[in-house]
Amino acid sequence: MRFVLPLLATAIAAHATAATTSTAAPTPITLDQAMANPDWIGNPVESAWWGWDSRQVYFKQKRNGSALRDTYQINGAAAKVVEEKQLANLDSADPVYNRERTRAILLRNGDLFERDLKTGALTQIVRGTTPAADAQYAADGNHVQFRVGSDWFSWSRSERLVSPVALLRTAKDPDAAPDADFRRDMQLRLISTLAQLKKDKDDTRDQRNADRAADATRAPQPIYLGDKVTIETSSLSPDGRYLLVVTAAKDGDKRRVGKLPKYVTESGYEETDDERKRVSDAGPLSHHLKLVEVATRKVTDLSLDDLPGIKDDPLAAMRAAQKLDALKGNRAVRFEGREDSIRWSANGARVAVMAQAIDNKDRWIASVDLSAAKLQPLHRLSDTAWVNNRGNDFGWQPDNSTLWYESEESGYGHLYLRTADGKSRALTSGKWEESNVTWSSDGQTAYFMCNPKLPGTYEVCSTSTRDGALKELTALGGVESFSLSPDGHKLLVRYSTAYMPAQIGTVSSSGGKVTQLTDTRSADYKAREWIEPQIVPVPSTHGADPVWAKLYRPATLEAGKKYPVVMFVHGAGYLQNVTKRYPVYFREQMFHNLLVQKGYIVLDMDYRASLGYGRNWRTAIYRQMGHPELEDYVDGLNWMVANQQGDVKNVGIYGGSYGGFMTFMALLRAPDQFKSGAALRPVTDWTTYNHEYTANILNTPELDPEAYKVSSPIEYADQLKGNLLIAHGMIDDNVFFQDSVRMAQRFIELKKDNWELAPYPLERHGFVHPESWYDEYRRIYQLFERTLK
Repeated sequence: MRFVLPLLATAIAAHATAATTSTAAPTPITLDQAMANPDWIGNPVESAWWGWDSRQVYFKQKRNGSALRDTYQINGAAAKVVEEKQLANLDSADPVYNRERTRAILLRNGDLFERDLKTGALTQIVRGTTPAADAQYAADGNHVQFRVGSDWFSWSRSERLVSPVALLRTAKDPDAAPDADFRRDMQLRLISTLAQLKKDKDDTRDQRNADRAADATRAPQPIYLGDKVTIETSSLSPDGRYLLVVTAAKDGDKRRVGKLPKYVTESGYEETDDERKRVSDAGPLSHHLKLVEVATRKVTDLSLDDLPGIKDDPLAAMRAAQKLDALKGNRAVRFEGREDSIRWSANGARVAVMAQAIDNKDRWIASVDLSAAKLQPLHRLSDTAWVNNRGNDFGWQPDNSTLWYESEESGYGHLYLRTADGKSRALTSGKWEESNVTWSSDGQTAYFMCNPKLPGTYEVCSTSTRDGALKELTALGGVESFSLSPDGHKLLVRYSTAYMPAQIGTVSSSGGKVTQLTDTRSADYKAREWIEPQIVPVPSTHGADPVWAKLYRPATLEAGKKYPVVMFVHGAGYLQNVTKRYPVYFREQMFHNLLVQKGYIVLDMDYRASLGYGRNWRTAIYRQMGHPELEDYVDGLNWMVANQQGDVKNVGIYGGSYGGFMTFMALLRAPDQFKSGAALRPVTDWTTYNHEYTANILNTPELDPEAYKVSSPIEYADQLKGNLLIAHGMIDDNVFFQDSVRMAQRFIELKKDNWELAPYPLERHGFVHPESWYDEYRRIYQLFERTLK
């Protein structure tokens, strides 16, 4: 790969000297304005896609004063709303192209269409009450295959006929021979009349089945998988010969379901909802893979025995330490969704599957020898912490024999090719990450998101399979997503800046200047001057790379003054907030402007565990959540004191979700450094959170109780010394309100002072009502004003 990265020192210097303000003074912002319905800002472009002719562009945008979304069309002029009479001919996002890229399958409102890309003619394939899904072109190019429920169908373009291909049933085969029974056998041996009746019935059944098989106008017989499984997903080969089916044990998940109480309801009565299950050794259910020969309806269970390391238990030592039973047989695995786990070559001759161990330590890609019904391992990715759930896309090249895949094996997410001879090579490399791969129709060029210059600067890049040369196609800094035009000549780019919500533009697929198509910001918002956050590298005293952060401060610091410090912690853990994009936390960004107006300086850090920085950064928190991150925030605090006139005696911290968890960890584990904090919708005990997220990082409570103990704030409740606000939506279906209630009870029992709990009866995890946003941030602001000045 040929690409010269700028020296890190140069990049650091450039960002450290970035201007903090524009030429005009920042426009004052009130708390009421910052927390108001964001319609006043101008709603962003939420999604965008190409029209069939590669000239028209469509996008969706929220309507002011309403939860409804409008669809807009741009065709070389100003955007206009698509009228109701035009909806029947509307293109949709994510079309599926045929091999020649002359036709495309569209899925709209659950119905299926085919567009002729030469004439624009649109043909409806199916109209139904059950949505169609997983549409693809058959190997011959003349048929479209798709799934409705668990059944697979094929549409013939020439006949304009939809025919069933494979009808999956989770039931016993009514024609199958009954289980052996000695009394039954004796009856048929002794009673000749019964034997004759059975023979007549069997002959009638065999004749009926033979007639059905011989008559091409008849639907095929159902394929019975038994009554002890559920169908998780299935995938039909483009040649229509084989079906891969992922199953799980029926009624196998015995974990208790969480109950979410609601007190303020339309009915006037308290109500409860069933919500998620908690992390435990019991779940989730393992998956199994079956191969079905469509013509014969033969079902074969595919063995996972040949996956390398499948029988090895990476957690054996922990299991033994807890006196748990040793692993017997293969480790449990899951195949997560058809689009994520099963990929056929265009001709149907090859298929690759992706399996991930439920213990999170391995991810395998394997092909299936269809004739021998056997898995053939192609690639294994292992991690002593956990395998990244992102950046695992894969598929086949147009030659039907070369596999492309993403892998974090180098320490960063990159793109690879594996040829039929078993040789693999990296198409991208370096201390940066690629994502969101899109291929040209000939398979020679890969387009993807990239951040090679700085972790928080995102562009659209491309690389060639011939030489691996990397090319940046945009120079926007804040690209959010993109799509390739049907003719392959242009890119539709969705991008943003620190104070500009997502907009769209187009650029040549070979790169160049972007033509901006939208600017949905309101005149009031555009007229304001904001504090441009400096993106700064904070040195780490714990051997990590620099911790990138956003700094909000006055243009000029007053000589000799010490400024109270507020530190913001982004949520989700594996999320990146120190970028040039419009932040998810746009309200918080306006709040930071207000804090600077009121005499504070603010630091927002991409602590260890954040997205975009590679494997070691991601897994630094394995079995110790809240520990490396707190070290980074202490480094950030010391940097603010040493370089930005921060007042070491007056430091506040706040954040939501993971940020709320980290606020607790800061106040409870570094109580002499953090004077005040606001923990919003916080996790206080990781044993109460969901399995899919938590078990990656901490294993399970039964297996690794010490990891949960050192990582859960409730275990440190006795250390509270500072001033604490807890704010939580009472119908939060992500982090249950119970987390904050249990912590409150601990503080009560410990006779702790200077803390408060603010419940919000009509809010879930992400607040939606402006009144709640205002009340929450009024409390945060008053907490800091009361305790940090």
